[in-house]
Amino acid sequence: MGDSSKLVQALKPFCENLRNVAESGKDIAIITHLDADGITSGSIMALALARMNAKFSVRTVSDMNQSVIERMKAEDHDFYIITDLGGGMASQFRKALGSRWVVIDHHQIPEEEILTDDAGQVMNAWRFGIDGGMEVPAGGMAYMVASTLDRKNRDLSSLAVVAAVGDRQDQASKRSFLGLNQEILETAKSLGLVNVELDIMLTGRETRPLHEALAYTSFPYIDGLTWNTSSCHTLLKNAGLKLKDNGRWRVPSEFSQEEKSAIVDAITKFVVTSSKAPTSVIDELVGYVYTLAGEDRRSQLRDAREFSTLLNACGRIGRSGVGIAICMGDRNAMLSAGEQINAEYRTTLRNYISTIFSEKWRLSDDGKVAVVNGDGVVAEDMLGAVSSLLSGSPSLPGRLLFVRTLSKDSTYKFSSRKSLGCKSPANLGLIMRHCAEGVGGSGGGHAAAAGCRIPHSALEDFVSRLKVAINDPRFSTAA
Repeated sequence: MGDSSKLVQALKPFCENLRNVAESGKDIAIITHLDADGITSGSIMALALARMNAKFSVRTVSDMNQSVIERMKAEDHDFYIITDLGGGMASQFRKALGSRWVVIDHHQIPEEEILTDDAGQVMNAWRFGIDGGMEVPAGGMAYMVASTLDRKNRDLSSLAVVAAVGDRQDQASKRSFLGLNQEILETAKSLGLVNVELDIMLTGRETRPLHEALAYTSFPYIDGLTWNTSSCHTLLKNAGLKLKDNGRWRVPSEFSQEEKSAIVDAITKFVVTSSKAPTSVIDELVGYVYTLAGEDRRSQLRDAREFSTLLNACGRIGRSGVGIAICMGDRNAMLSAGEQINAEYRTTLRNYISTIFSEKWRLSDDGKVAVVNGDGVVAEDMLGAVSSLLSGSPSLPGRLLFVRTLSKDSTYKFSSRKSLGCKSPANLGLIMRHCAEGVGGSGGGHAAAAGCRIPHSALEDFVSRLKVAINDPRFSTAA
């Protein structure tokens, strides 16, 4: 576990620099990633700057690459804050932007980036021995910066909790947090912003009828139940559950502990009889839920996981601005727009997954490694969402999963995940960076989730390098 005292020391000069930039009236651009962690980390920095009356704008991008850097250079804002992106790219930023930038991030970075950062511009978890894949996302790092800038910003700890579940860092026992995430959660709890309890983790705990909540829960992805409201209704009715009360559908949070046990039993029996490889679905369905006390009871923002799904949907469908506005406090027009986007996102994902499973040639699987070809189907901004979803499917347990798609500029984009129950020591972040750079592309990420972009002509070369790297001890988590 990392030591946050070193981080706290480094935050002082880092925030001093930011304060000077903000107070001198400079025009600051926040550039962030378009997933839930990117939107929350960018928004936390935006809120901190807004409270200082600084001049700023926020923009999301799907990945940091040379053309984005060229555009930043051409735009000529006075200063750039890059969140949830740019790990390993400090030398390119320095070349393009001189000293007018900082990165706030949690992706694993090469040793040389840490050693050459004399000006302290890279605020990255790994610098301080903190595992950015498990102990803190970019949202948590941005929160540490914001709360150092001003203690008043501790109310943003609830957004950092949304970032942590959005980045699937709820990986300790029963979906609890580790390290810095746990410390930030304690702050949010002590301020009365977040309540934590053990429950069935269904999407729509306080907003949807039970059978819909089960159908909309896509992790774990249960073939036959996920997105299939009528079969969920039949399953729960046959289990003897009372789904309505005085003519009104009951939502999951209204069921008693005894009824919840019956729900879990029914789901477990379904998986055992229908799935090729019954993974322990119980472990994936019961865990800690994080409730945002300040949000309305019937709102999609009240449950931190649902909040993060809504943000992810906004980013993936090209409407990041809606997600940022919601994080910054808009609960009217933007929230209803967000709810519509979420429904559209779910339909899109559902179509992608059914295509992948019905067009058998798209999936090659040797039992250890599964490769999915999403060319012509999966939009590049949706790639991470598709690989996350497939990684939770009981039909691909224990695999290293690689999903690719051909993007608009004719490059290939890959997203990789470790599926449920994967025991491989491979570090996907190191593998993706090494193999992509070897063919003139760029990539990186975490041990269990990573991505890259490669030139069109390099596909075969890249895939053969990938097969070698997976078994190379230099790229394992033990290394």
